[in-house]
Amino acid sequence: MPEELSETAPNAAPAKSLLEVTFAGAIALAKDSGNYDQANEQFEAILSQIEADNPTATPLLKLLWKEFINSRRAATFWETVSDAEKDLSDKMTASTIQLKQNYMRLMQEQ
Repeated sequence: MPEELSETAPNAAPAKSLLEVTFAGAIALAKDSGNYDQANEQFEAILSQIEADNPTATPLLKLLWKEFINSRRAATFWETVSDAEKDLSDKMTASTIQLKQNYMRLMQEQ
């Protein structure tokens, strides 16, 4: 058994390359809709480096990035719709409770 393999911990994670760290940073930036431009700039820098090393992977990576950004935008949109729906539901519930209380007061006065 070679010595370099026996000294390596079996569960140790391999060191990440600069490219992996930069890509993870671009993904983290893209999770906030206010940072899409900055994330795209970072991705374009990564893409130019990958294109130099492996030009056949570039179109696929571009497509994946576009789909990722589109899914983030869709998620942000639906979160906004969901929040608006929740606010509307809370207001309707409060209004229903107020109507019931007013009805009960009216019934007690009669």
